[in-house]
Amino acid sequence: MKRGILDTIDSAVEQGIKLAKACSLIQVAERRIERWRDRGDRLEDSIPGPLNAPHALLGEEKEAILRFALDASYVDDSHRVLAAKGADKSLFYVSASSVYKVMRENDLTADRSGRAHKSGRSTAPERLEIDGSNQRWCWDITYCHTRANGVFLYLFTILDEYSRKVIAWRISWNMNHKEAIELIQEGLENENLIDIDIKLPDLINDRGTQMKAKAFMAMCKDLGIDQKFARPRTPNDNPFIESLFSIVKGYHSYPETFIDDIEAIVYFTTFFDYYNNARYHGKIGFVTPVQKHTGLDKNIIKRRKVGLINARKTRLQINRNSKLLSEVDKALVIV
Repeated sequence: MKRGILDTIDSAVEQGIKLAKACSLIQVAERRIERWRDRGDRLEDSIPGPLNAPHALLGEEKEAILRFALDASYVDDSHRVLAAKGADKSLFYVSASSVYKVMRENDLTADRSGRAHKSGRSTAPERLEIDGSNQRWCWDITYCHTRANGVFLYLFTILDEYSRKVIAWRISWNMNHKEAIELIQEGLENENLIDIDIKLPDLINDRGTQMKAKAFMAMCKDLGIDQKFARPRTPNDNPFIESLFSIVKGYHSYPETFIDDIEAIVYFTTFFDYYNNARYHGKIGFVTPVQKHTGLDKNIIKRRKVGLINARKTRLQINRNSKLLSEVDKALVIV
């Protein structure tokens, strides 16, 4: 950069422009140009400041940081935590950025634990495009608190991903695969999917013991249900059922605790009837899940659009006529 500015100044001077004028145009001090000329071949840009900063880390400080960073007790700590813990233990007093710099120079910014990571299924479950109901279901289990501390009821739920309709649900004191099997069977019966020639929905679930139980997986295989698993600790792989549980527990009348399973069954019977048949769902065009599930949504949404268009035409006509009448009235007044 300095060499380029100096060459520009020299070129301007050769063309008859005075040095002071050229410096003024480029907005650089004339004295600086003279210093750059005096430096000759040493004009290349360099890192500002002294080559050896007086506040640079000492060798023993760097060694202390490296020992601490590699200590098995602290391999999971970030550079910021290491800086704090190192100071607390009076091992070194340096900034977090200095700790990071030392770690980066020694390739320690990645995983330092040396633990082997299980690869497992590292990809999300495949979700092909769907265009109708009962093509893909998702299901899961959530806890429901009871009046007794540490004692829970479990809500098993199947959701249709296309329509967001709750296909089947059940309350149980037990979180086991037998309940899960009965849930799937109930869902198939509710949707009349018991004919041997009917293509059954894909099924997405987490990796809980209920989902991976041999009996449950064998049932899915025998029925021809393609069971797909979400990745561990990845809620976004099964987002629709997670969203449903958020709606369920965020509803204004949701009780903090249930006395027993009977009270829970009574509550969820009313709630899921409301959810499926009355609650407008924003992600499916502000229709109810049942309307979406049965295909009624298409005519409903079309009717809304037609109504909007007609209302706009009516407003335009009325407003334009009102403006025209107003102009006529003004003209009559003038006359």
